[in-house]
Amino acid sequence: MLTDFSQEEALAHLRRDPALAAVIDSCRPVQPRPHEDIYLALLKAIVSQQISTKAAAAVWKKVEALFMPDGYPEPSMLVLMSDDELRAAGLSRQKAGYLRAIAEFSLQDKLEYTFIAGLNEEELTNHLTVIRGVGRWTAQMIQMFALDQPDVFPEGDLGVQNAMRRMYQLEETGRPLLRRITQIAEDWRPYRTLACKYLWQSLPTTPKPEE
Repeated sequence: MLTDFSQEEALAHLRRDPALAAVIDSCRPVQPRPHEDIYLALLKAIVSQQISTKAAAAVWKKVEALFMPDGYPEPSMLVLMSDDELRAAGLSRQKAGYLRAIAEFSLQDKLEYTFIAGLNEEELTNHLTVIRGVGRWTAQMIQMFALDQPDVFPEGDLGVQNAMRRMYQLEETGRPLLRRITQIAEDWRPYRTLACKYLWQSLPTTPKPEE
């Protein structure tokens, strides 16, 4: 699995695709990210599901308030919290259960960075989606943003789909579209994550995953 690479080398590789080169030229540079706390990133991803970025930030602030003085939701504390306590922070009963499931997974040492970092994209997706509430898209976002893994392609992401339909004037929808964009993105390997971050930037009216 590729972990360290030259940004210049990656951009030169992606620019071989004229359509993608035009997108890159129209966007601000994408900078490498430091690795994040995977456990915390998963909790935030669940909180953010199906609500606006602003609403998610407000709910997360209330969640942090449950774990004062430092605001960090230690797994050993989170698993003991009731639905009512978590719902007071603005979470649904379903999301409260999902957060506890992540905490239980963490307590089993299944989110240790040294283990996680050794898995390829599909292995890590399969590993994380065992957690109740964590789907393939969420697992891919963790890989792309929390871990900054370089070669992830979230084919089910609407922003990526819309950007590629516009770039390549694609008329397919549904499964044929998924097959087509996945085929196109093969030429971007092993830098598909970087390509997608530029695709998200190219959609000014489309919400992008949190960077």
